[in-house]
Amino acid sequence: MARIELGAALTAAREVARDVLAERAAAADAEGRWPEEGMAALRSRLGGLVVPERFGGMGHGLLAVAQVGEITGQACASTSICFGMHLVGSAVIAAKADRFGQHDRLAAIAAGRHLTTLSLSEPGTGAEFWLPQTRMERADGDRLRLSGAKSFVTNGGHADSYVMSAAAAGPGAVPGQFSCVVVDAGTPGLSWGPPWHGLGMRGNASRGALLEDVEIPRADLLGEEGDEIWYVFNVVAPYFLTAMAGTYLGVAEAALREARTHLLRRRHAHSGRSPAAQPLVQHRLGEMWAVVERTRRLIYHAAAEGEAGGPDALPALCSAKAEVAEAAEAVVNDALTLVGGAGYSDGSVLHRHLRDARAAHVMSPITDVLRVWVGRALLDEPLLEG
Repeated sequence: MARIELGAALTAAREVARDVLAERAAAADAEGRWPEEGMAALRSRLGGLVVPERFGGMGHGLLAVAQVGEITGQACASTSICFGMHLVGSAVIAAKADRFGQHDRLAAIAAGRHLTTLSLSEPGTGAEFWLPQTRMERADGDRLRLSGAKSFVTNGGHADSYVMSAAAAGPGAVPGQFSCVVVDAGTPGLSWGPPWHGLGMRGNASRGALLEDVEIPRADLLGEEGDEIWYVFNVVAPYFLTAMAGTYLGVAEAALREARTHLLRRRHAHSGRSPAAQPLVQHRLGEMWAVVERTRRLIYHAAAEGEAGGPDALPALCSAKAEVAEAAEAVVNDALTLVGGAGYSDGSVLHRHLRDARAAHVMSPITDVLRVWVGRALLDEPLLEG
């Protein structure tokens, strides 16, 4: 995949969103179906968005992730999250590739032939997704053996590889040492739970995975043993927070546009007047626009700070995801009020946006945890307790 400038990448995202994602979003939601066509289109045109140029990728960073997420999130939030997790996984694989390999896998991602995703959450760990219970020990030869379970794996059962976390186990293991690895689809011992059935984000195939003595080459260990905490807070968190923030910003923008379009075309039967002429309606819509726009500014600022390694990167990135969760929920609710019964009907686009928006608060790191992290960062306190 040749290098293309950010403007061209955003144009490609808009074309895919318009021509592929939008017309399939309702079906993906209604059927709980993984968006295969949309993911194929995004992978072929933008799959290498964050892969460094030296591996054949486009070499873009957090700002591109935010802007592409906003564009795709407007059309289909499920597809946007699925593609966002591919971008997060790609960034993790690339983070130490110069020293530890993964060049062939990155080249395949850049060429649009390989879909990866993130798989850190586990049953029982809750918001502390960086403390895995999955066990990793040395197997025969130059191999590693994994045993455990993962939960809420976006693209579960559809990706070509999965970026996973594991805790050291077995003879000579260092307690509390956590690592990141890549597990290819179809590896013996990797199996999948039942299909995902959620309130919203119904197309993201967020399934559980079981690892029963899964063996991988040691070359698929990302970085050194024990590097997982570094990956989580230096790569996973910035890209993950940005991908989600972009997606939910897109949901909020889509709801704002839906309300505006409805108000412009609506006419009261008895007078022929539009509700758009009412000052109260104008006031409400103006407030909604301001909420979306100031949230967009924060997200773009956070992405820029993250790319530059600026001093405000941590609080900005954490606040971006927390703020967009509240903004999306509020704007969709206000849009429903302005649109009335037509928006409240089952099957309306706002019905889908409302259910999708609610997931923003519960996808780790949850909003309350992010607020605490911001406070700790501002007070020079350790991010994690203990």
